[in-house]
Amino acid sequence: MRRQPGVLIVEDEPAIAELIAVNLRHNGFHPTWAMDSASAQRELDAVLPDVILLDWMLPGESGLTLARRWRANPRTKAIPIIMLTARGDEADRVAGLDAGADDYIAKPFSTKELLARIRAVLRRRAPEQVGAVVVVGELSLDSATYRVSFKSQMLKLGPTEFKLLQHLMTHAERVHSRPQLLDKVWGDHVFIEERTVDVHVKRLREALGAEAGQMIETVRGAGYRLTSQCAALPAVH
Repeated sequence: MRRQPGVLIVEDEPAIAELIAVNLRHNGFHPTWAMDSASAQRELDAVLPDVILLDWMLPGESGLTLARRWRANPRTKAIPIIMLTARGDEADRVAGLDAGADDYIAKPFSTKELLARIRAVLRRRAPEQVGAVVVVGELSLDSATYRVSFKSQMLKLGPTEFKLLQHLMTHAERVHSRPQLLDKVWGDHVFIEERTVDVHVKRLREALGAEAGQMIETVRGAGYRLTSQCAALPAVH
């Protein structure tokens, strides 16, 4: 029997949590509910889910704080996080994405949209195999083992950043617009905003480090391009 993907719902309103859980069960997922930061951490310590649905406003620590902590922890770093919150302003969306969320849904939301977004982050977590190893300059990506290295140094990337880098490396030196990246990396997930691309490119550059991060160029008015050349870093005396 095929394993049901596990979804941890971190939500302090029982009615909302139950509505989400019922819809998840009916669509082939295995939901678990935590109503605050402490119980959410206990659930994660026991079993790692495939996706986390994380409310922003929680008793105790906020969802934003939890997202940052889980992204900084090697054990939970790669788990996709979707933030569910009544805070729908652009500044709040950007703050949520910068904290480590892979997606952001403002309340109220439809269950169909929520299910579509969950399936989308699961697709991004398991990138398609496009060949064993892709090498651009001194940057190497192995899609079979999910490893990325620069100058033989292993790097740690989240699932979305891995898929984004994979696409840029397999189409090196080409300029990709934000809509093109949304289509190729996020697939038919039409709910994602173009600003999300900028956030994940920023996160990808940080994961690659100062030198390799410069291989991803911003082409003003056009989009992004990965080049084999690293700009020279200033000498440290």
